[in-house]
Amino acid sequence: MIFYKVYDCNQKWLKVKAVKKIIFENKSEFRNFCKQKLLKKTNSYQKDKATCKELLNLLKKRKPHSILAYIPLACEVSIVPILNAMRRKSRVYVPFMECVSFKMVPFRLPLHTKEFGIREPNNSFTCKKKIDLAIVPVLGVDGAFKRIGFGKGMYDRFFESLRYRPEILFVQRQECFTKEILSQEHDIEADIYLTPHKTIIKRGKYGSRISNSWSNCGGKRRRRIFCSKKNGISKL
Repeated sequence: MIFYKVYDCNQKWLKVKAVKKIIFENKSEFRNFCKQKLLKKTNSYQKDKATCKELLNLLKKRKPHSILAYIPLACEVSIVPILNAMRRKSRVYVPFMECVSFKMVPFRLPLHTKEFGIREPNNSFTCKKKIDLAIVPVLGVDGAFKRIGFGKGMYDRFFESLRYRPEILFVQRQECFTKEILSQEHDIEADIYLTPHKTIIKRGKYGSRISNSWSNCGGKRRRRIFCSKKNGISKL
């Protein structure tokens, strides 16, 4: 069982909640679980709206000059309002598929549908600047705070090609997190994991604290999660 300490707006302890443990043997098993979980959920519009609100707040605080975002698939958070808002103040890039990876191109209309139902703007050969922040969609997140995606490896290859590391922000319509470590060395790791009801910020390596918070009754309720690694297993 996993135990969480939950605090109210005044940081007073409320209760300890036990959550049933689910063990996944590999990424493929967890990926299928996440897909089924996303298919069962409704109220996509409201969840996307809530996620975009928190995302915009984060971007306003960080004030990035250059951003890598994405054009959403049906199962991903629709961040199009964010793209339109941020392009007034920042350079906004999106993926343009090339072989088994992608390159960054400026976000602009019109969009064209390509393989896997991915929509893209026209190709561009303009000189690219470094990005300060990357907004990355996920299917799930494992105990190493790494991305579980559709298994194509495009994001992994892209970030591996960079000579620097921008801040990476995972976004998801419905939280799908496991404490098991299923990822590999090449899988990308997040600094922030954003869902409609939670913003989880990773602080350092294993043994450090991950904190998350969400709005509740006009205030903030916080859950503190302590993460440690022992014998190759991440424990919360």
